[in-house]
Amino acid sequence: MAVPVKRAFKYRFYPTDAQAAELSRTFGCVRKVYNLALTARTQAWVLRQERTNYNATSAMLTAWKKTEEFTYLNEVSSVPLQQALRHLQAAFTGFFAKRAKYPRFKSRKKSRKSAEYTTSAFRFRDGQLTLAKMAEPLAIVWSRPLPEGAQPSTVTVSQDSAGRWFVSLQCEDPTVRPLPPTDAAVGVDAGLDHLLTLSTGEKIANPRHERRDRERLAKAQRSLCRKAKGSVNHGKARRRVARVHARITDRRRDTLHKITTRLVRDNQTIVIEDLSVRNLLKNHTMARAISDAAWSEFRSMLEYKADWYGREMVAVDRWFPSSKLCSTCGTLREKMPLNVREWTCDGCATAHDRDVNAARNLLAAGLAVSVCGAGVRPQRESSRTGRSAAKQKPSQREP
Repeated sequence: MAVPVKRAFKYRFYPTDAQAAELSRTFGCVRKVYNLALTARTQAWVLRQERTNYNATSAMLTAWKKTEEFTYLNEVSSVPLQQALRHLQAAFTGFFAKRAKYPRFKSRKKSRKSAEYTTSAFRFRDGQLTLAKMAEPLAIVWSRPLPEGAQPSTVTVSQDSAGRWFVSLQCEDPTVRPLPPTDAAVGVDAGLDHLLTLSTGEKIANPRHERRDRERLAKAQRSLCRKAKGSVNHGKARRRVARVHARITDRRRDTLHKITTRLVRDNQTIVIEDLSVRNLLKNHTMARAISDAAWSEFRSMLEYKADWYGREMVAVDRWFPSSKLCSTCGTLREKMPLNVREWTCDGCATAHDRDVNAARNLLAAGLAVSVCGAGVRPQRESSRTGRSAAKQKPSQREP
C-alpha cells in the first residue's frame, strides 16, 4: 500500500488592512526571534564551547517575552515564533551533517517574509482559513480544490518582494499514487539553444523568459536607479522591478512543471546529466542564459515527481563524454568544441546531431546502471575512458 504523500497547495490571498498589519508584525517577530536565537547559540559555542538545542532556545524565548525590551513578542501568536526556532534547529542539523553552510541572520529587506502556523494556531472549516489573532478568515483565491477530505497540518503565510500574499497548506494528497509501469525510457540532454533534447530526437524549445522581458526589466531598473533610497517613490519603483522578476519566475516555473510532468507520465526511466550548475555559472559569458534555463529547478522537479509516481531517475556523471562518444559504434572523439553542433563519426561514418547523440548516450549509460543496480558515483577516470558512468537516485524521498 502506497504511503500518503504530504503535499503543499499554494494559493494567493488578499488580506484586509488589519490582517496585513498583523501578518507584518508576525513576520518581524519571527525574524527577530530567529536572529536572537542564532546569536545566543553562536555565542554559547564561541565563548563556552556549549551546544544549544531547541529546548534551550525555547526557554530563552519565554524569558525574552518577559523583558521590557521584547514585550512586543507577546502581541503575535507564539506558534510562528516556536516554528522559527525549529527551523533554526533544522538549519544547524544540516550544518553539522555537512549538508549546508552555517545558518545566516535574516535581513529585514532581503530575507523571505513568512510565518508557519501549526494546527493549534489556525482553524480550517467549510473552506475558510482563519489564523490565530485574527477575527476574519483569509480571502483566498481557490485556484484549484484541495483533495477531498483533506485537513491541513501546517499553514505557511508569505509575502514576496512584489507585494503579493500567498498561503501554503500542507496536507496529505491521496490522489498521488504510482502510475502504471511502462517500458519507455528517455535520455535528456540539457542545453541553451534548445532547453532539452530527448533521445527520441525531440527538441524542446528554450522559451528564454528572461530575454523576453529584458527590455521591460531594464526600463524598470533604470527608473529605480533614479529614485532616492528610502523615499516612497523608491519603494514603488522597487516593487515594479520585483513584479517583472515575479512574472519571469512564474512563467519559467509553469513551463518546467508542464515538461517534467509529461516526462514522468510517459517514461518509466528518465536519465539526465549530473551537471554542476554552480560551477557553470562561473562562466560570466553564459551565466545569464544558464540561470534563465533553470537546470537545477528542472532536476528538483523531476526528482520529487519521479518519487511520487513510482518512476526512476538516473543521473549520469558529469564527466561522462556523452557529446564526444558515437552512440552507434562507441568511437570517442578527442575534441568536440561547443560550436560544433553536427559531426560525422570517423569510425562508422554516421552523421550525428550533437544534442541528440548526447541524449542517446546518456540513456544507454543510465540504463546500464539501472539494470546492474549500481548506486555509487564512479571515479572520474572511468568516465574519461568512455565507460558508462552514472549514479542512481534513491527510489524513495521524503516529500
